[in-house]
Amino acid sequence: MKTAFGDHVTVAADGHVAVVTIDKPPHNHVSVDLMRDLADAFDAVDAEVDLRCSVLQTAGKNFCAGADLVRREDAGGLGAVNPLYDQAVRLFSAKKPIVAAVQGAAVGAGLGLAVMADFRIASPDARFAANFVKLGFHPGFGLTHTLPRLIGPAKAELMCLTGRRVKAEDGLPWGLVDEVVPLEELRNAALALAKEIAENAPLAIVSTRKTLRGDLAAAVRAQTDVEAAEQGWLRDTADYKEGVLSVSERRVGNFTGR
Repeated sequence: MKTAFGDHVTVAADGHVAVVTIDKPPHNHVSVDLMRDLADAFDAVDAEVDLRCSVLQTAGKNFCAGADLVRREDAGGLGAVNPLYDQAVRLFSAKKPIVAAVQGAAVGAGLGLAVMADFRIASPDARFAANFVKLGFHPGFGLTHTLPRLIGPAKAELMCLTGRRVKAEDGLPWGLVDEVVPLEELRNAALALAKEIAENAPLAIVSTRKTLRGDLAAAVRAQTDVEAAEQGWLRDTADYKEGVLSVSERRVGNFTGR
């Protein structure tokens, strides 16, 4: 039996594991409403004693292609930064472990969503990118804190300053990806790891994770405030307008520093 949270998020139980699915065609673009529904779903998982771990998966060929830059009313993350990041902080406040199953693109806010999880199982076609500079924009979703924490400052700077897409196999030794499996085995592999976690004592799981993550949610809150301020002034620049246009046209931006 599945429980729906809004129009695009469902939760189903598989033993002690909650399978949380985002299905927002065609590319699972983020919006404030989607992130709120997802946070509500994880709150519900936290409140259910029998559930001990979650799998976060998405429908379609891409895990999450970030914000929709063409249909701004659906993007949320660019026109309403703070509300989106309020929901992002709620995601980082979830009490129980999350295993993300990542296929296709995990770009921008999609990368932030993947990094939010405790573990990432990826298919060979998965690509991870912090492409904000290609848009003339500043990273968000707390990535300037969470990405260095995960893969180290040098690798995080490389991703953020080049905007390059990192293949799953290349992200494996970095710690960006925990396991690479064939696409047809992706969901089962993520579920297997979640079940391995969920077979342990539930109070001890939550307690240990809380200690390991420390003040991560508070740190993301502070960092998203900084990121939002930087995004605020960059949004008014000519480079940002050119960046959005160039990405939509699949070409290198003609930036002028204005």
